[in-house]
Amino acid sequence: MAAARTVLAVLCDQQRPPDMQRIETLAEVRYADAASLPAAMRGAEALLVWDFLSTAVADAWPAADRLRWMHIASAGVDRLLFPELVDSSVVVTNSRGVFDRPIAEYVLGLILAIAKDLGTTLGLQRQRTWRHRETRCVDGEHALVVGTGSIGRATGRLLRAAGMTVTAVGRTARSQDPDFGAVHASEDLDELIPAADYVIVTAPLTDSTRGMLDAHAFAGMKSSAWLVNVGRGAIVVEADLLHALESGQIGGAALDVFDEEPLPPDHPLWALPNVVVSPHMSGDVVGWLRALVALFTENFDRWQAGEPLRNVVDKSAGFVATGCSSAHE
Repeated sequence: MAAARTVLAVLCDQQRPPDMQRIETLAEVRYADAASLPAAMRGAEALLVWDFLSTAVADAWPAADRLRWMHIASAGVDRLLFPELVDSSVVVTNSRGVFDRPIAEYVLGLILAIAKDLGTTLGLQRQRTWRHRETRCVDGEHALVVGTGSIGRATGRLLRAAGMTVTAVGRTARSQDPDFGAVHASEDLDELIPAADYVIVTAPLTDSTRGMLDAHAFAGMKSSAWLVNVGRGAIVVEADLLHALESGQIGGAALDVFDEEPLPPDHPLWALPNVVVSPHMSGDVVGWLRALVALFTENFDRWQAGEPLRNVVDKSAGFVATGCSSAHE
């Protein structure tokens, strides 16, 4: 008698993941939206959370009667780690690694655009106005990277290659780090932030990072310094940031993530001249969807073979610990 095929549920919106043909030959794949997810999860052993902005998994959780492994098509897992999942034996993996270089390039691009005042140049071009100006050089400027995961590391390497001095803040201090040399503890942020020309947030959203950039942090920044947030919106206290921007307390902010997404059309951040707003796209480059599926397919093969999975999330911490892997049983 032939062995029963693995049942895989896939939470997706109208856009299904590409390049799933091979997996569809190996498993019974049930594509579902939020409304149909409970039915799809009954009897499913694995779940691909393709619609990583959805919170439907928590609502459908009572139907997860055979689930052993869940993979999310994003690096952040904060929307997924509801208490019942954290307390369960279900292994969670994420898409760490897919977005590292794209986001690092995006951050460097933002910093160059800010330093070279490209926003003003484009505005003057539209007005057909010739106005000579001086701009800043990034060589020798100081970047403070908040978050030492794979995205933060890729960002630090690229900024250093551009000539910037890079300091890193992580959960714990360590004196010998392969990418940063030294990593400072998050408790040292107040001491480090006054020297930064750019404060770059790449950290995941956890209990310890929520709201860590607040009025006190902005008060310590240079009046010319910029905040760049490619982590999660809730790491920054938005009301405090607005006050710092409107009062000229800091130079500006380049934001790819927000408390509420999409950012409401009447939100004051849209209108501030010293703010760059982008729609949570810093890691989304040509081919990113196929890269996400390729990573999932590799993990699916590992899972079926009983081999250690890539990117196993420490559910209590909310991120992938370095070198963390797991063999499913």
